[in-house]
Amino acid sequence: MSTLINKLEALRERFEEVSQQILQPEVVSDSKRFSKLSKEYKDLEKINDHFRVYQKLLNDIAGAKEILANEKDEDLREMAKEELSELTPKLAEEEEILKELLIPKDPNDSRNVILEIRGGTGGDEAAIFAGDLFRMYQRYIERMGWKLSVLDYTEGSTGGYKEIICKVEGEDVYGKLKFESGVHRVQRVPVTESQGRVHTSAASVAVLPEAEEVDIELNMNDIRVDTFQSSGAGGQSVNTTYSAIRLTHIPTGLVVSCQDERSQLKNKERALGVLRSRLYEIELRKRDEAISSQRKSMVGSGDRSDKIRTYNYPQSRVTDHRIGYTVYNLPAVMEGEIDDFIEQLRIAENAEKMKEGEAL
Repeated sequence: MSTLINKLEALRERFEEVSQQILQPEVVSDSKRFSKLSKEYKDLEKINDHFRVYQKLLNDIAGAKEILANEKDEDLREMAKEELSELTPKLAEEEEILKELLIPKDPNDSRNVILEIRGGTGGDEAAIFAGDLFRMYQRYIERMGWKLSVLDYTEGSTGGYKEIICKVEGEDVYGKLKFESGVHRVQRVPVTESQGRVHTSAASVAVLPEAEEVDIELNMNDIRVDTFQSSGAGGQSVNTTYSAIRLTHIPTGLVVSCQDERSQLKNKERALGVLRSRLYEIELRKRDEAISSQRKSMVGSGDRSDKIRTYNYPQSRVTDHRIGYTVYNLPAVMEGEIDDFIEQLRIAENAEKMKEGEAL
């Protein structure tokens, strides 16, 4: 307990420092520094508030124990016993909250993301399922109050998408959506099936933390830029100008397209953002592979080859295979109600981190 108290005392001192720094004119005028300190203040404030509650519980428990040790009056002793029986579980609960708050956060959790969904095995049905997944995330993003921008897409021949790439902006977007990376499998009777047989199809989801220019420095000499006509949903702006952009990163062979904006310049900026994020993800994976304990984690690996979730329509069942978590409300899930999965995965990841000794 003393180790926990020492760590919390140090964080309280840091909270007081940040509280003073954030008021300084030179900090307020520096938007990047102010933003960074504001986030640190918010995180430390939560810890400090719980620490205050925790200390009060410790003091109250110490007071009750003192009465039991020294007081002869039976009524006072009985009251102290009752107080102890109420306070002890509260102290344990508060201690668990503090331990969880002290688990080192992924520094990427606060970033925006590039969300990529691609139809996999299953032909037309896989593209339709990729469209269903996109709609599921679209609904979830709306409920979270985040902003979604479609950057590029290729429609399936009978509906859905062979591929769709979006940008999602908001608070702690990567921290919530990072668990969605991997292969999603669907079991249902496809609309193209005449015999009524259940088929299994799949789509892959990739959630990339948005990279900033300081994270990945791009050399434009390594990038081939091609323009082509937009292939949107119709209207005067379609096929009239070569506003769509395709970037090829020659050293890695990565290809990125963007046709969302009418402006060629804006499409190029967005495509560069996607390319930067893909290169950043490659660097993150190299780092993670060097840390064996992180690679043991099925929850946090986000490997695109992992089969992470199955959506079974006949049984209205959705199962996350990483943690063995199943719900029987598939229609609600497909309407974007994926909060339970995200919360259960977050709990599992934190439990793993605590076992690995990354937290007290």
